[in-house]
Amino acid sequence: MKQKHLQVFGTVQGVGFRYYTQRLANKYNILGTVQNVDDYVEIYAIGNDDDLEQFVNAVTEGASPASHVTHYELEDTNVSEDFSDFKSI
Repeated sequence: MKQKHLQVFGTVQGVGFRYYTQRLANKYNILGTVQNVDDYVEIYAIGNDDDLEQFVNAVTEGASPASHVTHYELEDTNVSEDFSDFKSI
């Protein structure tokens, strides 16, 4: 399982972005978290290569219909926490 850290910028707060991200995580069998931080949304995602790629593509294209992603930063990471699901925090 790979682990990714994703920071998504743009109109991503107050538009249901975390809710839709959580739905996408369930669709692609992704474990981890999503949360609002300052002026962006931060995501820690764990899954297999194909599922992670599809999840990241779906999120960065705009997880919610009202969102508008201007840019994002993606990096591999090693999260020490053992996630059993995907949740909004």
